[in-house]
Formats: sequence, C-alpha cells, structure tokens
Amino acid sequence: AFAMHVTLAVLLGSLLRNLPERPLQIGVGLLFVVGGVIMWREGGGGGGGDEPDLVTPPVSGFVPIAARAFAVLGLAEFGDLTQLATAGIASRTGEPLAVALGAWTALASVAALAVVAGRWIERTLPMNVVRKVAAVLFFGFGAVALVLAVT
Repeated sequence: AFAMHVTLAVLLGSLLRNLPERPLQIGVGLLFVVGGVIMWREGGGGGGGDEPDLVTPPVSGFVPIAARAFAVLGLAEFGDLTQLATAGIASRTGEPLAVALGAWTALASVAALAVVAGRWIERTLPMNVVRKVAAVLFFGFGAVALVLAVT
C-alpha cells in the first residue's frame, strides 16, 4: 500500500515538474501551509487519546489480515498530506527515485513504530499534541518553500 501511495505521489510530482519553477515553488509552499492548517484543525482541543476506535469485524489468518491492512492503508493514505508533500518534494527536487525511497522508508518506519509501540504511544502522547507538532512542521516547510520561491 505504501509503495502504491509513494509511486502515485512521485508520478504526480514528476508531472508537476514541467510547470514553471516559481509558480510551482509557491504552489508547493502553499500546499504545506494548507496541510499545516488541516493538521492544526485536526489537532483539536480535546484531551489525549480521544480518537474513535474503528469498528471492524474480527479477521484471522495471515492473508486476510494483510489484505485488510493493504486496503485500509491504501484508501486512508490516498490524497492525504503525506502524499501531497511527497508530490511536492518530487516536483521541487526532480529526483523521483530518491524521494520515493525516502518517503517509502518514512512511511514504513512510522508503520513499524505504530505496530510495535502503538498502545504505549497512544497512552503516553496525546494525539492532539502530535498533530499540533506536525502542523508546526508543515507550516515551517511551507514558509521555507515560499521564502525560497520569492528570493
């Protein structure tokens, strides 16, 4: 699912690379800023760990569990902030293979961390704080991209 997600993002980014450089850089910067706004709003005001649990029927067996994980991740990640950020980075750098490898590695690392330490993270770190930190990072990336576009 992550490979599909990254491939689509890099292909989109490679197509965007054919656009004029300055408008493209401004667009990438704005995408990061919009991503930051969305992430900040999702960070909401509630306390930690108030995420609703997904209600899904129980599944057993390796193949059905793997298929469900692929479907859920493939759909959930399609068009999300990481895919937009990956497309933006691919368009700005012109290095689709390096961007794809970095994005896939990051997604796989986060997924591995979630699998290994998910419950602990959920109990220890309030999700609204995690989202706010991510929003600030997106704002920072957007600001850097916008400054670089106009200088």
